Amino acid sequence: MANTYTQIHIHFVFAVKFRNGIIQNHWKDNLYKYITGIVQNNNHKLLAINGMPDHIHILIGIRPSQSISDLMKDVKQGSSLWINENKLTNGHFEWQEGYGAFSYSKSQLNTVIEYIQNQEIHHKKRTFREEYIEFLDKFEIDYDEKFIFKDLV
Repeated sequence: MANTYTQIHIHFVFAVKFRNGIIQNHWKDNLYKYITGIVQNNNHKLLAINGMPDHIHILIGIRPSQSISDLMKDVKQGSSLWINENKLTNGHFEWQEGYGAFSYSKSQLNTVIEYIQNQEIHHKKRTFREEYIEFLDKFEIDYDEKFIFKDLV
């Protein structure tokens, strides 16, 4: 059989540099559309996107033709360039180095999509740092506290 068949679903989480809460409500939907375009231009399928002023969650049906790290490089580089070219923030915008990438089966997608869509509700109960560490623990990922997304100093 000459075709390649895959079903790979990755939930990405990444933060604004120093977790500054600078993603504004009046332009976040355009940012999400721009990121959706980057994902689609790389031949992947964006299933959900949402976030808070200091971080973003994206669920993607990813094709194996591009590595996860190359996709995240394209998303973060392209979206930060778009933010800066449109002068949407005071000063230079940057994403924090690194990201989380968590895999899910097709049977889990509705739960993950609902989780991403309800970010505002989740963050009334816990901080981004608490949420991120919860993901790392749930997926049994070893981590060093000093490399968790940095706070503003």
